[in-house]
Amino acid sequence: MSSESATQGGATEAWPILSMTERRILGVMVEKAKTTPDTYPMSVNSLMTGSNQKSNRDPLLNLSDEDIEKTLAGMQPKGYVTRIQGGRVERWRHNLYDLWSVNKVELAILAELLLRGPQTEGELRQRASRMEPIDDLDALRLALKPLVDRNLVIFLGPEGRRGTLITHGFHAPKEIDLLKSQSRVEDVASPSIRASASGDLGNIERELADAKSEIAAMRTQIQQIQDTLRTTQEQLQTLKNSLGG
Repeated sequence: MSSESATQGGATEAWPILSMTERRILGVMVEKAKTTPDTYPMSVNSLMTGSNQKSNRDPLLNLSDEDIEKTLAGMQPKGYVTRIQGGRVERWRHNLYDLWSVNKVELAILAELLLRGPQTEGELRQRASRMEPIDDLDALRLALKPLVDRNLVIFLGPEGRRGTLITHGFHAPKEIDLLKSQSRVEDVASPSIRASASGDLGNIERELADAKSEIAAMRTQIQQIQDTLRTTQEQLQTLKNSLGG
């Protein structure tokens, strides 16, 4: 684990930077403790399976048992995890409630961010709710406030704006800068996309109006042809009658 701290301007606390593997293992421990408590504390093999699973993970990883063991050994002296001995299989548990001084809902939020990275408020509420009840966005924002105040959670764009991404506070400063830059690019691109979509819709509407006009003109032409044909038939019948046919 890096000895550097994830410090941000104006933050009241600085948190040690966590590697991707450390984030994943801690996130898995919290998730499984809350959703499948009968499997917790966890063995190295179950941690590897949970870290590499395809659902509820971003990015997808392919960690080996050696990767898990090495990372656990590095986190143990820092107080993040504790090894449970006594059984046939060695098991591990996290110490994050005490280490981060958070409650159940706050830890569920942090675990979801560790497992998936940056998310919107709506995504975060829905996903973290599988671990702890979060009734609505107001409840989420209430839980986020102390986390933001303590720099455990970071907004990558203007707080309170719809679609702003949120991430955890265990990134390296350069990572945060990159994530914020990517978020700004997406914000700039979004109006362009909407404008493009609006322009496309306008084109479609104009084409539809043109098509309707063409169809109306064709119907008029068909009606004129039918009238001409009917008149011709009447004239032929009159001629036939006059010839005694």
